Amino acid sequence: MSLDVYLEEVKPTEVYGGNITHNLTKMAQEAGIYEALWRPDENYITEARHLIDPIEKGLAKLKADPEKFKKFNPENGWGNYENLVKFVERYLKACKEHPEASVGVSR
Repeated sequence: MSLDVYLEEVKPTEVYGGNITHNLTKMAQEAGIYEALWRPDENYITEARHLIDPIEKGLAKLKADPEKFKKFNPENGWGNYENLVKFVERYLKACKEHPEASVGVSR
């Protein structure tokens, strides 16, 4: 017989990181994904799995009518429709790959 003892710490590990300009918030609002992307902490979104449904729906809206959303391209040229679609696609993929990951944002 023997005694085994050990101490463990679980430390947060970033499994995905993304960045998008605030200039695209109007476009995100129109697609219905602003709250999920920019304000998850205010909408009880704590894990990536909570983002999958709203992001999928918003991405579908974005792709269904590109011309509607391109009207929200910022005049200053910082960000555009294509940037937001790519950002959302990558974020959705990461959420599906890591559904139990905690969600954090820095505004």
